[in-house]
Amino acid sequence: MTVEIAEHAGFCMGVRRAVEAAEAAAGDGIASCTLGELIHNPSVVQKLAEKGIEAIHDPAEAGGRRVLIRSHGVSPQTLSELKEAGCGIMDLTCPFVARLHQVVDEGTRDGTPVILVGEKEHPEIRGTAGWANGPVYTAASPEEAEKLPPLPRAIAVAQTTFQPAAWNRVLQVLQTKVRDLESHCTICNATEVRQREAAELAARCDTMIVVGGRNSANTRKLYDVCRGLCPRTVLVESAAEIPPAFANIDPGKIGITAGASTPADSLKEVVTRMSELENKDLTQAPEEENHNDFMAEVDATLVKIRPGQTVTGKVVQITDDEVCVNIGYKADGLIKREDLVDQDVKLDDEIEVEVVKVNDGEGNVLLSQRNIVNRKAWDALMEKNDAGEYVDGIGKEAVKGGLIADVGGIRAFVPASQLSQRYVEKIGDFVGKEMKLKIIEVDQQKKRIVASRKAVVAEEAAAKKKEVWDKLEEGIVIHGIVRRLTDFGAFVDLGGVDGLIHITDLSWGRIKHPSEVVKPNQEVDVKILSLDPERERIQLGYKQLQPRPWDNATEKYPEGAIVEGKVVRITDFGAFVELEPGLDGLVHISQCAKTRIAKVEDAVQVGQAVNVKVLSVDPEKKRISLSIRQALEDDEPAVEEGAAPEAEYEVVATEEKILKDVADETEEAVEEKAAEAAEAVEEKAEEAAEAVAEAAEKATEE
Repeated sequence: MTVEIAEHAGFCMGVRRAVEAAEAAAGDGIASCTLGELIHNPSVVQKLAEKGIEAIHDPAEAGGRRVLIRSHGVSPQTLSELKEAGCGIMDLTCPFVARLHQVVDEGTRDGTPVILVGEKEHPEIRGTAGWANGPVYTAASPEEAEKLPPLPRAIAVAQTTFQPAAWNRVLQVLQTKVRDLESHCTICNATEVRQREAAELAARCDTMIVVGGRNSANTRKLYDVCRGLCPRTVLVESAAEIPPAFANIDPGKIGITAGASTPADSLKEVVTRMSELENKDLTQAPEEENHNDFMAEVDATLVKIRPGQTVTGKVVQITDDEVCVNIGYKADGLIKREDLVDQDVKLDDEIEVEVVKVNDGEGNVLLSQRNIVNRKAWDALMEKNDAGEYVDGIGKEAVKGGLIADVGGIRAFVPASQLSQRYVEKIGDFVGKEMKLKIIEVDQQKKRIVASRKAVVAEEAAAKKKEVWDKLEEGIVIHGIVRRLTDFGAFVDLGGVDGLIHITDLSWGRIKHPSEVVKPNQEVDVKILSLDPERERIQLGYKQLQPRPWDNATEKYPEGAIVEGKVVRITDFGAFVELEPGLDGLVHISQCAKTRIAKVEDAVQVGQAVNVKVLSVDPEKKRISLSIRQALEDDEPAVEEGAAPEAEYEVVATEEKILKDVADETEEAVEEKAAEAAEAVEEKAEEAAEAVAEAAEKATEE
């Protein structure tokens, strides 16, 4: 009879985390309870109850105590009830279950139905159903899936402990029932690995023992997997339940596995019991018993070892190159100095070692202490990988194609393409630097991993961008930093995302380039004009936070006032004079000079400073009429009373002059209409220019 134990047996990461946290809570002096059984294992639940943490089944029973949320998770409604009752909450939901809740919550926010593939009455399924924002359906088998109504659209998720093969069978049926099906395989990695290992072990064993609680879904699934491949499969919660027949028959090769909610003590108890049976060599024939009595007694006092086994021994001899350890076997074990972690070990010290070889060819048992450290480091690394967590690494060596990093004592290769989001010219710059990495490839046999720093940077940037986007609202004022300027505007960093101030939103006046208003690295307050999350575009306004020139134009430029301005544009019908940025007035051609002119350029030039008289101000239409002629006339000295006027200023009321004045007024009216039309054309031209600028912006971003 031989015994083989599954590599991944007992507590999974989520269950271990919950149990350890609950045990710590039992000793911190705060009255606590669990909502439902913390895990599906009677012995663990009983031990917690003995430590003062009982299991309740309704939030009303909490009585103000701190409530530990079990690894199966609960619905948001339950959390709200506990908070309203004034209970403290310690959320011990398994990370994989929490991810399942997130998928359901986000995927059904538009009312999309969700199909939960799993056992309808399982606590995990009941809790997950509470996170749905639309209709909820459940199916635990292809037959149940066939009974679902036809749906135009739905998302499908799996109970984290569901069998992968069963998930695929149910999914095939759902694809025929739902026209637009979005599926998410939310089965826990640990569950999939355990079931695969159990299947492989059951296929090569004569007898299988599955250890775990009978009310545990993942334990029952392990039992079903093993029984399908090995008919001689038993399910036990403790060593006491091992059938007595095991002591009287030859069970052949025995495989042992345990559910994810099985504590190490229960598993160890079963393994020890079966090891005792193995050591007794029960398969001997009766006639051989007397012959082997003495050897059986001797063997009974010795431990059985195998490569990869961890044992505790006592140091009995120390040399410069090796340390000799008594591990209770018929031969002592040897550890080479390079495989010894604690170099200050002394005689009679008890140390934990791993069996490397039972016989090195010369009868010696080879041991290693470093292998244990490496294995623990590897297991810890795999737990983080299974949970989707980042790992901390330090760059050690630049090699061809990438960087070797030390991740908790494990060598990790980071390809050059995974070091940064941009091309890395000198990989050596990362040597000695600490960095967060994401594991993207694992070789379990060779204990090698491939990691990515680029993925971490991208995910952190995406998370930061999402956080910023969640805070943005149209109309709010936000602080930012000008990062770069283009011909069509300025890009502003809002703390992880960029927004654009279009050149027309930089100033109330006309500018040729954004640099006339802002500079790179300048801190500015801006107003969010519009948001487009799908295209990730943010339109910002700078001038909107500056005083509007037209708001007090009537008070600053009353009719009849003479002010100074600058000629900024000349048209056929007149000259535009800038009184201040964003505030232009029109001097009609008839008002440009004291005498009649053929062209505006005959009187003024662009850039020329001129005095003008305010004729009228219309804030609603944003128009100001100005006159250079009247400003000049107002500056001329008044004629003394009784003095003879000079010939050039004589006013002769003749029929010819009256006709001329009428003609001038008609021409002036026509020109004013032409001016208005020209202004309208100019506004359209500006709108076209803005459209071209926006197209240029899009092309630049792409």
